[in-house]
Amino acid sequence: MRGVLVALTVAVLAGCAAPAATSSAPSPTATLSARAPEPEAPTAPLPLEEEAEARLIAMPLRARVASLLMLHYPGADPAALSGFMTETGAGGFIVMGDNLPGSAADLPAATSALTLDPGLPPLIAIDQEGGAVSRLDEDTAPAGAELAALPPDATREAFTSRAALLAGSGVTVNFGIVADVTGDSGSFIADRVLGAVPEEAALRVEQAVAGEQGTVLSTLKHFPGHGLVSGDSHFSLPRSDIGLEEWRAGAAVPFARGIAAGAELVMFGHLVLPALDSAPASLSGPWHAMLRDELGFDGIAVTDDMLMLQDSGIAEFADPLENATRAVAAGNDLLVYVLAADPAVSGVDPVALVDGLTAAVESGRLSEERVDEAALRLLEARLRLAE
Repeated sequence: MRGVLVALTVAVLAGCAAPAATSSAPSPTATLSARAPEPEAPTAPLPLEEEAEARLIAMPLRARVASLLMLHYPGADPAALSGFMTETGAGGFIVMGDNLPGSAADLPAATSALTLDPGLPPLIAIDQEGGAVSRLDEDTAPAGAELAALPPDATREAFTSRAALLAGSGVTVNFGIVADVTGDSGSFIADRVLGAVPEEAALRVEQAVAGEQGTVLSTLKHFPGHGLVSGDSHFSLPRSDIGLEEWRAGAAVPFARGIAAGAELVMFGHLVLPALDSAPASLSGPWHAMLRDELGFDGIAVTDDMLMLQDSGIAEFADPLENATRAVAAGNDLLVYVLAADPAVSGVDPVALVDGLTAAVESGRLSEERVDEAALRLLEARLRLAE
């Protein structure tokens, strides 16, 4: 990153060098050149990685912090949505049912208002698994348990269709590939998984990623595996006492295969697997290290809705700023908040949250290097969307 600054400094100094001495009587050629200078060659655009680094260097700390948030604001009014993105500086937006003005064909009017700079669009996400978890009614492709009963190729076809619908609606990220696996028909997630055993689920996860590739960014969820727990993480903090070797041979398999297939995001669940760490995986450095170092993931680590931690009713997770600070420190690049229009309803004021996280960096409570690592990863993804 600092190399960019050095190169720019050298270029400026070179441009300031004194010109060579010339005779007092200019030649006809020199006079002609002075009157009609040759047009400058257009400057070649920076490679994407260098442009991301240059943008990062130019961003104030508060803007870098804000870019790590994927927020929600209800309604489909373009002016209100644009104003919300301007006020918060968020790097992403999650589309919910209350953002749909009617049919999917009407959604681009809302999603286009979220982009303040076409050269750096936000990540616009949606939960579009199909079936039970579906925001767009026009998505009639099979999902979940239905796909688990069909040949793997059917999963690719379903997610190819799904991705095309989302892209046409202005959505760029799908939180739609359930890489969890469970054979427990009583699990609340049973009808959403793509297989009851790891290999069967993994085959379909690969196909889902292949179907979305090049159309929308794919997300695997809910790492390290919601199928391992019986509780619903929307209202509790589910726990599994599975051992690490059993996890590696089972729940980890669909995630590893989806990563190898090219999934760009992995969503962390608010799940406790104490075989590695007593903290929820979403707030766990060891679980993030497992994803990066053992499963080889180098994309965007994203949380499930952070409000779910507050809704667990556990006192340790009642403070949204503390949760956010821990989430970034653990290794998340993007924090999701499904907010109401009134901060009092959500219990989170997004502007105050950005202020608090910025103060945490300034005080040393949160590493600026960790914030920059996450912000740079997100900048690169957003710049690719603008290409």
